[in-house]
Amino acid sequence: MKIKAKFIYILLGVSMGLTSCNSLLDRPALDKITDGQGLYWRDENDLRLFANGFYTQYFNGYNSSYTTDYTPVRGYTLSDDLTFSGQQTSFENSIPDSRYSVAEAGDWLSGYAGPTWNFSWVRKSNIFLDRLENMAKPNLTPEQYNHWTAVARFFKGFEYARLVSVFGDVPYFEKEIPAADFDTQYKDRTNRGEVMDHVYDDFVFVLQNMRNDDGVNVLNKYVAASFISRLMLFEGSWQKYHGLDQAKAKKYLELAQSAAEIVMNSGKFSFGSDFKSLFSSQDLNSNKEVILYRKYDASVNVFHAIGSYQNGIEAQAAAPNLKLIKEFICVDGKPFASSTVENASDFSLANLAKTRDPRFEASFDTDLNSKASTFVYGTKYVARNGYKIPSANPDYSKWNSNTNTSDAPVIRYAEVVLNWLEAKQILAEFFGGAAVGQSDIDKSINAIRSRPLDEIAVARGVKKTAALQLGAIANDPLRDGDVSPLMWEIRRERRMEFVFEYSRLMDLRRWKKLNYMDFSKNTDYFTGIWVDVAKQAPDFLKANYINVTKVRKADGTIVTYNGSNAAEMVGFIVVQNASNRNAIMDKNYLAPVGQAQMVEYEQRGYKLTQTKGW
Repeated sequence: MKIKAKFIYILLGVSMGLTSCNSLLDRPALDKITDGQGLYWRDENDLRLFANGFYTQYFNGYNSSYTTDYTPVRGYTLSDDLTFSGQQTSFENSIPDSRYSVAEAGDWLSGYAGPTWNFSWVRKSNIFLDRLENMAKPNLTPEQYNHWTAVARFFKGFEYARLVSVFGDVPYFEKEIPAADFDTQYKDRTNRGEVMDHVYDDFVFVLQNMRNDDGVNVLNKYVAASFISRLMLFEGSWQKYHGLDQAKAKKYLELAQSAAEIVMNSGKFSFGSDFKSLFSSQDLNSNKEVILYRKYDASVNVFHAIGSYQNGIEAQAAAPNLKLIKEFICVDGKPFASSTVENASDFSLANLAKTRDPRFEASFDTDLNSKASTFVYGTKYVARNGYKIPSANPDYSKWNSNTNTSDAPVIRYAEVVLNWLEAKQILAEFFGGAAVGQSDIDKSINAIRSRPLDEIAVARGVKKTAALQLGAIANDPLRDGDVSPLMWEIRRERRMEFVFEYSRLMDLRRWKKLNYMDFSKNTDYFTGIWVDVAKQAPDFLKANYINVTKVRKADGTIVTYNGSNAAEMVGFIVVQNASNRNAIMDKNYLAPVGQAQMVEYEQRGYKLTQTKGW
């Protein structure tokens, strides 16, 4: 957010004073300086300061310095989009000794893309709600009180939605808990549906009471509605595809759709920017596709490192595999197997940049880069002039080390319209909702495809992708039989749009498609781009690469370099020593709690139920 560094430190100091703890939910008394002496909770300025303490937890953008929690590129590396050398990262298969944190900066669980077992932020939201009601309310107008209550309820709903996404059933705490109330502190899990009904009620209140505008680049109704569309789509589709409560699935999906419509009907947002500029700009203030962003600024020492990991110099151990590359649609709007575009089946990088959706060229280097495990190097988060930038360039620090200053889009209009479209399609397919029409496609998928192209992309021969026509959806032989043709294209659009972002693992989990993470099902997961090794990567034909460098021919034949067959080393590069992850089980959709937490409950005379399946 646009907050000076000193101000950030002040507000975080205030927030930390309200969240320390030394037992599961047992917290020490609040700081007496800020609570109960008329020195805080006095007016909107105090409320705004406290609310700002939530921002870097929920709107963290590229995080800060080298921290990678919840960041694109570095935080979200576990998905079927990316392949490592060696064995692929496996999901956990045993209950951890401990899974717990009481710190605000509690560990996140990358394997579930969410928080650990930590209720500090729930408590912080409950404190906010309590002080609004019992201290600040007399000093506020009804509009002010409702707005700030909506802010507090938004963050509480956000945290519970994330906890539920990781653990399923979790204890629900309606209010701040007194230190001596062990019965409440050590309550067992609350049913997932009951928790999410509370979240639903919070979000309905938010949409009815939060201000449309509360200043520049801060939380408002449109920001909240955008996140609500994400969180309710996740839970609604989870309930649907995991065979849980179908009435709740319908209710949550309807809220996802209506929340998105608040944003879409506002007229405030549009697709006027090229794709590249969304992720590598030094200033997103005027970008009308960006609903909320995090500002980075060298003058106040607020930096990140995400651009550095895509600067062409740093290695990319997790790189895009051929399976992902094949999902990028051709510029005629068809998958490569059905496309009539010339050279649609040519998988050299230079050709792909010309024949595929423009997001391909904006996301990946158009030249082979052997620093990536698949030779496909991600460049989505680095500016055109920041790629392989020489150290003498004045902008060198912007794209190297942990001194990046490009702004981070926290949530974008493209996600809102895709959330909306998917929610509407699920409702149409399974719950009797209105059918998706061509006008719906035009203001979502086709609006995204109509983004302008930047000059460099045009010079490289990149073209916009043809509009999707409902009556002419091409058959994709790779489509799952249980997914309709239109839903398949909606899911494809998400995959192209959100490469390296938060979405892919979350989508697989809610669709109940973790089986995609079993790489034994398709050899494309273990291969990268088409390459003539002798011409494009001769270093991989040195003596130390004998019996190491391999390519896969178009017919599937594997050719291994033996020291004298360089001319035969033409094909899809095989990722070195890549092997499948451990078996994936249904229990991997949710995280277990730690053994220590269950023992702590028992020692207090209570019982904590383990996550289902564990």
